[in-house]
Amino acid sequence: MVWDVPWVSRGQLSRLCPLQLLVPPSLLAGGVGIVLATFLENEKVSISIVLGHAVQAVEILKEGDDEMKQRLSCIFAPEESKAYSPEELEKRKNILKTWLETNHIPVTEQGESGRTLCVAGVLTIDPPYGPEECSSSNEIILSRVQGLIQGYLEKQE
Repeated sequence: MVWDVPWVSRGQLSRLCPLQLLVPPSLLAGGVGIVLATFLENEKVSISIVLGHAVQAVEILKEGDDEMKQRLSCIFAPEESKAYSPEELEKRKNILKTWLETNHIPVTEQGESGRTLCVAGVLTIDPPYGPEECSSSNEIILSRVQGLIQGYLEKQE
């Protein structure tokens, strides 16, 4: 989808186009913010982050086509996740989950498809289940779990 951000003037928009908003407007209510991707002429991409409190309204101008969705997914999808089949990702998830449980680290599966692992209710691990895919607001726990996973993966190689 392409949305107009009201505080950006039409003149600025003409210089920034195509301006792509990557976060649905429904998330703005929680103050999450938005990510703007501007595709430049030299095949480079400029990324801007706008905090949710700075956005007053969002208007959908047009839906993004399949080509645009592909370009955006190439920017933000981790390279590793593109290399694994769904079966391989499921296997990686189950192996990591079993290893965490064996080491007495509480872990559950989250989401409708159960693709995300949740560690102790404070950290999530998304596919392809490496240290880079860990996310937590607690930096100490994040660092420790990333270190554990990194060490585990190095032993597996």
